[in-house]
Amino acid sequence: MPELPEVETVKRTLQSKLAGLIFKGAQVFLPQVIRTHEPGPFAETICDQKILQLGRRGKYLLIHLSDGLTMVIHLRMTGRLTYCRPEEPLPKHTHVVFALHNGAQLRFADMRQFGRIWLIPTTSMDKLPGLKDLGVEPFDEVFTRDYLKKELRRRRSRIKSLLLDQTFIAGLGNIYTDEALHKAKINPERLATTLTPREVAHLHRSIREVLQEGIENRGTTLRDYVDGDGRPGRYQDLLKVYGRAGKPCAGCGKAIIKVKIGGRSSYYCPSCQKDS
Repeated sequence: MPELPEVETVKRTLQSKLAGLIFKGAQVFLPQVIRTHEPGPFAETICDQKILQLGRRGKYLLIHLSDGLTMVIHLRMTGRLTYCRPEEPLPKHTHVVFALHNGAQLRFADMRQFGRIWLIPTTSMDKLPGLKDLGVEPFDEVFTRDYLKKELRRRRSRIKSLLLDQTFIAGLGNIYTDEALHKAKINPERLATTLTPREVAHLHRSIREVLQEGIENRGTTLRDYVDGDGRPGRYQDLLKVYGRAGKPCAGCGKAIIKVKIGGRSSYYCPSCQKDS
């Protein structure tokens, strides 16, 4: 699933192309993708709407339109949103094609069909299920070491499961959680309440650093993810633990192991990330 760095990269690659353009309509090939309208009314509502700017909240992409509307997009596991010329072949699993007034297209494709699009008043974003429940953004000023330390004291969850909880911190997923915990030398099965102040400080810094590295490398492409230009990311070449079970840890040389935590696959180094 695209995580914060991937959605941020899609936002940045599309911002310069879409800002100021006008939607001239949409073809919806898979109606279930649109959660707030039937295909016909959806296409009619966005017609002649100007794209003001793009935003992001957690793993949600936001396209702010004129007339006080916002298109909210969640790519889920395999969604892609790309800017294309109309003469480019239409990829398989393309579910929505947005026509733009400059002749280009914005295409939403999703092999697994889990991605979703909502069109809502901008003032109602704080009422949209999922979006309204998101926790703090990792790069927000409020996300300080003291904030993290205070919040961890109140949670008896295992730290890996807690970091994946979108109501706790918005945008982290399996990849960057594993990478941040490895960078901070924290075992993913530790209870959040057992982390020392020093470990919390390391974790806080590591979360921001791996997310920033992911953004700088245009995200992680393991299978399906591409940015708004259709290009894969590069961060998969820099991963230290995620997906590397059995391979040597870059820090100590011991084999990375894979375990299930809260039903999710987790990768870590048992030597660098001791359970203590």
